[in-house]
Amino acid sequence: MYNILICDDDRDIVSALDIYLTSEGYATVKAYDGLEALEMVKEHDIHLILMDVMMPNLDGIRATAKLRESTNIPIILLTAKSEDTDKILGLNIGADDYITKPFNPVEVIARVKSQLRRYTTLGGRSKVAEDNSAVFSNGGITMDDNAKSVTVDGERVSLTPIEYNILLLLMKHPGRVFSTGQIYEQVWNDPSLGSENTVAVHIRHLREKVEIDPANPRYIKVVWGLGYKMEKI
Repeated sequence: MYNILICDDDRDIVSALDIYLTSEGYATVKAYDGLEALEMVKEHDIHLILMDVMMPNLDGIRATAKLRESTNIPIILLTAKSEDTDKILGLNIGADDYITKPFNPVEVIARVKSQLRRYTTLGGRSKVAEDNSAVFSNGGITMDDNAKSVTVDGERVSLTPIEYNILLLLMKHPGRVFSTGQIYEQVWNDPSLGSENTVAVHIRHLREKVEIDPANPRYIKVVWGLGYKMEKI
């Protein structure tokens, strides 16, 4: 059984999410600010976190940044429509996805299931990894999809599940240009409406981990007006 941490200072929202998730067979743990969330992660085996952005004591952005120092547990931010800047900031510091309030229960469950699939397989066997090849190399980057490891110039780097899946997709098809919509559909397994900023933020974060100079990338290139590709080295 998967344990999902629900963190929101609005107890009605926590209660509603608890009903949605338990009806799908998930176990829930509750917190009402970022500090409580950090404690719950220490005390419980958490598989996914639903984290509100605006909370007292420690907000969702700072709590996410703190969690990313030690764990790759999927984090889905809960944001208001007016919090677009916080959405981008949250993705930049390591959140995996966001849901805008007021939310649809069907969307919540779909996004939770999608993130859990990626987390429990860390790249898994979805559309991104359909063949039997296990090791992919390009220049100084090597991915071992059996060990779920990535090294750059011999040094191991730690990626979130989404970063791993994006890199795997590009590494498997060096030289091929993928639009942001194609990347989103392949990696998130969801329709790509409004996905441009989300993909761009994760690629920027990925570049910071695999490129010597992220501002002048050697590997992950943008093809203006078309998308991104893994440059053949």
